[in-house]
Amino acid sequence: MEAKEFGIYDVVQMKKAHPCGTNEWQIIRLGMDIRIKCQGCGHSVMIPRRDFVRKMKKVLVRHEE
Repeated sequence: MEAKEFGIYDVVQMKKAHPCGTNEWQIIRLGMDIRIKCQGCGHSVMIPRRDFVRKMKKVLVRHEE
């Protein structure tokens, strides 16, 4: 299985949609836990990296530095 590459401020697509209807999230913090912010309603959630990697589908927009 290939390693999924993502970085801070990337917009990613998750496997399940948020209750507001969108499944696009922006990564706003990296570490052992990853904080992601919903692009639809602005709600932010912190989840363990292991769960995030399992639930992430793909990177939609890469943040350019």
